[in-house]
Amino acid sequence: MKTRDARILEIMKQLNPTELELKNDSAKHASHVEHLGAAGFTGDTHYKLTIVSPLFKAQSRIDRQRMVMNLLKDEFANGLHALEIKAKAPGEI
Repeated sequence: MKTRDARILEIMKQLNPTELELKNDSAKHASHVEHLGAAGFTGDTHYKLTIVSPLFKAQSRIDRQRMVMNLLKDEFANGLHALEIKAKAPGEI
């Protein structure tokens, strides 16, 4: 079985990223209830994602985040609790 990190990275490949970075920040939230086994969730619950994709050109920040969130629906349904998203088009600062 793949780790949540590997699943998220694989799913994000659908957006044809030119840059893709995922940071697991779950250790900073180890005292949260999600880490204590509530509802069967594991400790991999908090992430920071940076993604650059040509598919984000002419998309608003909200639309970019929706694209990412829609692809990760199953992960959120299975314990992913928080995701900080930086989504940019190529050439944006």
